[in-house]
Amino acid sequence: MSQNKSQKILVCVAWPYANGEQHIGHIAGAYLPPDIFARYQRMLGREVLMVSGSDTHGTPITVRAEEEKVTPAAVVEKFHHSFVDTYQTIGFTFDIFTHTDTENHWKTAQEMFAKHRENGFIYSAIQKQLYDPSVGRFLPDRYVEGTCPLCGYEDARGDQCDKCGKTYDAIELKSPKSKISGSKTLEVRETEHFFLDLAKLNDPLIKWLSTGKEHWRKHVINFAKSQAEKKELRGRPITRDLDWGISIPVKGFEGKCLYVWYEAVIGYYSSVREWAALNKTPDIWKDWWCQDRGQDVKSYYFIGKDNVDFHAILWPAMLMAHEGLHLPYDVPANEYLNSYGRKFSKSRGFMITIPYILSKYQPDAWRYALTALAPETADVDFTWDDFLERVNNELVANWGNLANRVLGFAYKRFDGKVPEPSTLSEKDSALLADVKKGFETVGELYNGVKLKAALDEIRKLCQGVNQYLSDKVPWTAIKTDPAGAATSVYVALQCVDWLKTMWAPILPHSSQTLHEMLGNDGQLFGRQYTEECKDARGSHLVLRYDHSQAKGTWEASTLKPGHPLREPKALFIKLDE
Repeated sequence: MSQNKSQKILVCVAWPYANGEQHIGHIAGAYLPPDIFARYQRMLGREVLMVSGSDTHGTPITVRAEEEKVTPAAVVEKFHHSFVDTYQTIGFTFDIFTHTDTENHWKTAQEMFAKHRENGFIYSAIQKQLYDPSVGRFLPDRYVEGTCPLCGYEDARGDQCDKCGKTYDAIELKSPKSKISGSKTLEVRETEHFFLDLAKLNDPLIKWLSTGKEHWRKHVINFAKSQAEKKELRGRPITRDLDWGISIPVKGFEGKCLYVWYEAVIGYYSSVREWAALNKTPDIWKDWWCQDRGQDVKSYYFIGKDNVDFHAILWPAMLMAHEGLHLPYDVPANEYLNSYGRKFSKSRGFMITIPYILSKYQPDAWRYALTALAPETADVDFTWDDFLERVNNELVANWGNLANRVLGFAYKRFDGKVPEPSTLSEKDSALLADVKKGFETVGELYNGVKLKAALDEIRKLCQGVNQYLSDKVPWTAIKTDPAGAATSVYVALQCVDWLKTMWAPILPHSSQTLHEMLGNDGQLFGRQYTEECKDARGSHLVLRYDHSQAKGTWEASTLKPGHPLREPKALFIKLDE
């Protein structure tokens, strides 16, 4: 495989609302895939930047704050810190995970608003919105619930339906109810807001979506093209009657703020600017974003299918309206991971939270299971029986057992060193060639964001090595043919070393342990760390990643006979039903 080391890979990860813990559906859909992809790209030697942060201005945060009688900032602080802790534990290698209530993000969002307005893509108009007279407030998106006007789902939110995934205006809801007061006696009132003129961007979007998108997932490109080709894109409001959010830099619009859908996606842009500033290279962000820098940049946006509209249509439209910035190369959105037929929902309290699972199980067990169950092309149903099956009968019995018995036998019977092989047989050479080819086949799958297929391919290679050992039985052969047994163990150890590298993007923790048991020093990937940053808006915690000392490379290195091994231990814990 060609290793274009000049290629820059910008990995953009969905910004989670800081209003509650994340669940396994979030991780399977939008957070684990980009980490696997980024780790692989770094192993290739490419320059990778993985960015995201907590979305601090969504109405779910203000709703929760009002319910708990605390400030929105207190809600954000609690869950942003929790995200950082859990991402460190599960091993997400963000170059920067920040949040949207920073001086940098405010400035960047206001600059983009001003640029859109200057370029003629923003206009003001009177809009009709639901108003709750019992509390004297307009009801933006999440402050109202009702029946979806498109599919009839009775618990639809004010901006988007959890069931059909479609977006709409809150006044289109049937039987709307205020989440503040519970009142169903709502009024439709007029209020002035700014709009992004999407109609002007309809034709450029159609042209862009129709060119060079063969690598996009079918459900993503088909949805995006169908929306644009309807020629129904119209002005979309980008401001709201709220006091928690980024203020509008226009006189006469005090008491209103930028609508979170418009402002939060700008975080992909602002976070790179913050990363550059933290690295004391404040202009380097331009190499990642500005088309006139001549840099070879591919940007990937990892999201769930409910965010396709925002990332395949609205964000590209915003970038076009700004001019001069790189458009998305790919939007590998996943479908939903459900559970026992129900959609996980943070807002409705139906979920298996990440802090809970990490307190009970090994991080790599979940990284494996959620990759094996990845909803890449269709919704997938999670059950605890599935989790048990994947961990015990695949991860432990196949890969874990292979690594443990080979290293355990080599350490015990060959003086703790890699044995010296004799002449390789045709079967020995065939196995080595088969596993070595995995660097090409598995690598292509990782590169194409076909992570579930990559896992399946590595798992099959492990099964092949297990079958080889069952045929060679070196623990028996050593009594009558010690040279043959040494050769078999060497071949198996070499395969384990290569497989460790292939597994590393999915299973970084256990791969690091195995790397050390094979007698190696240093970190495969580098280290995560946190940094407390201060600006005019206060202080905020940032999760960062230092890969300067990383030693993991995507290559078939050769084990040296006589190389000392370290005492092996079990990589994975078998689960009790």
